[in-house]
Amino acid sequence: MKRISYILLATTLLGVSCKKEFLQRNPQTNVTKEEFFNTPADLETYTNGLYTQLRATWADVFIGDKFSDDISVFTGGSEVDNFIRGGITPATVGGWNTWNQLRSINYMLDNAGKTTGDQAAINHYIGIARFFRANFYYKMVKRYGDVPWYGHVMGTKDEDMLYKAKDPRTMVVDSIMADLEYAAANVLPARTNNTYVTKWGALTLLARIALHEGTYRKYHTELNLQASAQTYLQRAISASQEIISNGGFDITGSGAAGYRALFSSADLSANKEVIFLQKSSKDLGVTNNTGVVLDWQWALNGRLADEFLMNDGTPFTSVPGYDKKTFTEIFANRDPRLAETIMPPGFTTTPTNSPYVTRPSFGGYLQVKFYPRDPALRGGYDLNYTDLPIFRYAEVLLINAEAKAESGTLAQTDLNATVNKLRSRVGMPALDMAAANAAPDAYLAAAYPLVTGSNKGVILEIRRERRVELACEGFRLDDLYRWKSGALLAQKPVGIYVPALGALDVTGDGVADIAILQSKTDESPIAGLPASVKDKLTKYYISDGDFILSNGTSGQIMFTKDNTSPRSFIEPKYYYFPIPLEQTVLNKNLTQPTGWQ
Repeated sequence: MKRISYILLATTLLGVSCKKEFLQRNPQTNVTKEEFFNTPADLETYTNGLYTQLRATWADVFIGDKFSDDISVFTGGSEVDNFIRGGITPATVGGWNTWNQLRSINYMLDNAGKTTGDQAAINHYIGIARFFRANFYYKMVKRYGDVPWYGHVMGTKDEDMLYKAKDPRTMVVDSIMADLEYAAANVLPARTNNTYVTKWGALTLLARIALHEGTYRKYHTELNLQASAQTYLQRAISASQEIISNGGFDITGSGAAGYRALFSSADLSANKEVIFLQKSSKDLGVTNNTGVVLDWQWALNGRLADEFLMNDGTPFTSVPGYDKKTFTEIFANRDPRLAETIMPPGFTTTPTNSPYVTRPSFGGYLQVKFYPRDPALRGGYDLNYTDLPIFRYAEVLLINAEAKAESGTLAQTDLNATVNKLRSRVGMPALDMAAANAAPDAYLAAAYPLVTGSNKGVILEIRRERRVELACEGFRLDDLYRWKSGALLAQKPVGIYVPALGALDVTGDGVADIAILQSKTDESPIAGLPASVKDKLTKYYISDGDFILSNGTSGQIMFTKDNTSPRSFIEPKYYYFPIPLEQTVLNKNLTQPTGWQ
C-alpha cells in the first residue's frame, strides 16, 4: 500500500492545529508516506482518524448488550439471535471483513520509524496505534479464537502472508498484551480532554482484556490453558490497581440521579468517573442515536430485572412469589438502578407529558438507560446530543474485585474499595464477603454452576453487580462467553407478569391503561369496565401471535418465536463464530474454529 486516501483522514482534520499546512501539501488527493509521517503532528493527525474504531453505536451497546440474555425480543436483525436458533453456518455468516482497520493501523506503525522530533510524543502516538491494534485483535480473538496475526502491511506480492494459516490464540493474545503494555508505558497520562485515549485508557483496556482472557482460560478447560489463567488475572489486578491508586478517578454523583447522569448528560467532559468519552455536540453536529433505546425494536429481559436486589440488600428472587409480582409491584423497595435501567410505572419523556405506556408485545420491560431525559438533547432519529462514556471507572473497580475474587486474593477491604463504592452511590447496603461465601445465593448458583470453591458466594455477587451496574453497556455477551455460561442464551426470555386476561394498570395511577385479550372476537374480560375506561385502553391480542402467557390465560409474557424457532447453545461450538465459507475457499490454509470444521 503506497498511498492513503484523504478520505481515510477526513474525520481527523477537524480541530487539528496543523490543518492548514496539512491541506496545502501535494498531491491534494493522496498522502504519500514520503511526505507524511515526518513529525509528531503527522502522527497525531493520523491517529485521530483511528478513533472511529472505538465509537459506540446503538447496534452493539445501547441495545442491551449486543443481543445478549438481557434482551427479551428484538424485531430487527440480530446475528446472535440467528446464531442461537441455528441460522448461522459458514455459508451464511458475515464478518471477517474488518481487516482494513488493521491495515490502516499497521500502515502508520510501518512508517512511524521515519518520524523525527520529540521522542516521547512519537512514542505516545505509536502507543495509540498499538492500543487500537490490540483492540482490533481482541475482538477477532473473542469471535474466532485462533486468528492470523499480521504485524505489518502486506502487499499483493506477499502471498505467503496473505494465505497464511491461523496463529494460535496464545501467540495472538501475547501480541495483544505486548501492544497494550507498550501503550500503557508510552501513552501520556493526560490530554486536553477525555475524548482522547490516555495512559489510563490504555490500562483500562489492558485490565479488561487481561480479566477476559484470565477467566476464559480458567473456565474453558477444553483449551488446556488453565495454568496461565492466573498470570492474566494478576495483570488485571495490577493494571486496575494502578488506575485506582494513581489515575485520580472517582465514583461521581449520588443516588439514582447521580447514576442516571452518566448516561443522559449533555457534558461529561469534567466528570471524574469518565476515563474515555464519546463527545456529542449540537453546535458541531456530532450526534448519537440513543433516543431509540426506548420502545423502538426491543425491550429488556425480566431475568435481568430479577437480579436487581431489594433495597435492603437481599435478593429479589428470595421474595416469596417474586415471579408473580406485577409490573407496578416489582419496582417497590428495589435497588435504585433498576428504575434507571428499565422504565418504571409513571415514567414520562417530558415533565408535562402523560406517563409512557409500556407495550406487552415486547415483554413490557422497556429500556431507559441512555435515553436522553432532557427534550433539548433529543432531535429525532440519530439526532441526540448526550455524551457517551466508553471507558468508565466503575468498570475498573469491578475488574479489580472480580480478578481478586477469581485469583483467591480478595479481602473485605478490596470489596469496600470497589463494589461497595458503587453500591454506596445509590444507597445500597455493602456487600459482605463472609456472609456471601457462607450462604451463596441459590438463584445465581443455579445460573453459574461452574463457580465453585471458598469464594463462590462473593464471585456470584460480583457477577450480579457487573450485570446491574453495567447493564446495556455492551459487556454482557462477552461476560457469558468468558464465564462459559453461554447456556443462559438458550433460556427463553420473559416479560411482565399478567395475573389474568383483561385490563392492566401499567402507569401506577390505579387506572387501567392496556388490555391483554385472547382475540378480537372475545373481549369479555373487559366487558364490565366503564366505557370511559374501555375506550382509552390499548388492546393487545394473544391471537396476533407475537406473545403468549406462560400459563395460557395468566403468567409471564413469553414469545411465540421461542416456541416456533427454539433457542439452543451447543458447547463448545457456539463460543466461536465460523469463518465465512468463501474465505476458507480463497485461503485453503484457514481452518474453522472448534466445532465448525
